[in-house]
Amino acid sequence: MVLFSFTGMNEFVVYVLHSQNYDKIYIGYTGNLEQRLLSHNEKATKGWTIRFRPWRLIHTDNFGSKTEALQREKQLKSAKGREWIRTEVLS
Repeated sequence: MVLFSFTGMNEFVVYVLHSQNYDKIYIGYTGNLEQRLLSHNEKATKGWTIRFRPWRLIHTDNFGSKTEALQREKQLKSAKGREWIRTEVLS
């Protein structure tokens, strides 16, 4: 279980979700983590993530700028980033 705090103004969060039922990983960024998690798990009616519900938050990184958040998101979406998630975060 990951403990996290929701972001304040001008903060961006890169987050990693895991669907235990399907062993899928989703990586994204947002300025409002609480609303984004609700969207992934309950509110959204279309998109890739609705097929693999429920999602569990397993990792977050906070950034002061969108540019930094996008850079970290790209890093986590790489083969090395996904390997790190599976070996370090999920283990």
